[in-house]
Amino acid sequence: MSTNHAEVAIIGGGIVGCAIAYYVAKSGIDCVLIEKNDIASGTSSRCDGNVTIVDKDPGFDSLMSLKSQELTVDLHEELDLPFEYRPLGSLLVCDNDTEMEAAKEWVDIQNKAGLKFNLLDRSDLRQESPYFADDIPGGLECETDSLINPYLFCYSLIDKAKQYGLKLHTQTEVTGMKKKDDFIIETTNGTFTAKKVVNAAGVWAPFLGKMLELDIPIIPRKGHILVGSRQEPVMMRNVMEFGYLMNKFGRERITDERTEKHGVALVLEPLESQNFLIGSSRQFVGYDGRIDINVVETMARRVLRFYPQMNDFNIIRTYTGFRPWTSDHLPIVSEVEEIPGYYIAAGHEGDGISLATVTGKIIDELIRGVDTIIPTDPLKFERFKEVVKS
Repeated sequence: MSTNHAEVAIIGGGIVGCAIAYYVAKSGIDCVLIEKNDIASGTSSRCDGNVTIVDKDPGFDSLMSLKSQELTVDLHEELDLPFEYRPLGSLLVCDNDTEMEAAKEWVDIQNKAGLKFNLLDRSDLRQESPYFADDIPGGLECETDSLINPYLFCYSLIDKAKQYGLKLHTQTEVTGMKKKDDFIIETTNGTFTAKKVVNAAGVWAPFLGKMLELDIPIIPRKGHILVGSRQEPVMMRNVMEFGYLMNKFGRERITDERTEKHGVALVLEPLESQNFLIGSSRQFVGYDGRIDINVVETMARRVLRFYPQMNDFNIIRTYTGFRPWTSDHLPIVSEVEEIPGYYIAAGHEGDGISLATVTGKIIDELIRGVDTIIPTDPLKFERFKEVVKS
């Protein structure tokens, strides 16, 4: 038997792959993680660290996020390496009275679903931060939301997974794959064989799919993030604008043409290092990761709408990342019926950080053939074939 044989091979060392590796290894299954660069070198190191329900559609989406939050709390206790876990809750702020009306409905719907949402008025926001613009009508908060450092979280998961027996191969790019009795995985670092394979390659998942003549409908959606230096503590917890929901789900929004064009909406995340991250933008430009100064300017202008006093703050740098987008805004977390033993765990768009733990848990349960922590029908790969048929 080749030394490079495992029961389960996980391809992709981002937050989703790391979470899968942790849960599968913890179950006592012989597994290997294969990553073409380093752990957390792709999207997981080019995003913010929000573990949120505040931006999820009520129903299945928010249930999935709530389960993930509960698992993240457990991991805060279980993992040895700290990952800057901060359970502070998060805010959604409204730009105008129309959004405020929508926010009231949103709070009612989420409360009826059993989630801890509160409506905030203008004076509540002033207590949150004296930096808010005076004419913001209010917003809402979700009490259970938290922040983590995604980069550290990946390393923390892998550290523990190795204690459970995970074999890790970084700088190992998959160059080909075929299925006989086992899966044969050709890489730049030798050949691996496995009984089961998990494709957790995010925006690169379709390239792995093609190796088995599988069409995986995930495309990259680029986002910019600015890193700011915090002369003053502007906010203690994560803030998004209500327009972020409109952008994410492609809904009508009252805003200027430029903000609309670049899919820009305020996201501000304070970091433990005392710096802060500013987002967000959404663009379909293929795999072009170059920084677009027009988008950066639009984002900076958007921040000043909500925090006018930040106009003299220093921006340290800007970077971009790719969100793995699917047409129905839900990830693919399932076995592929036509290739038994082949699983996909990708397509989380901007929710990979929020949903990594529940995804890892589901894949482990699917591999072991036990009941899953949440129903998985909405996450099945085959749902896209059904759309094509109809």
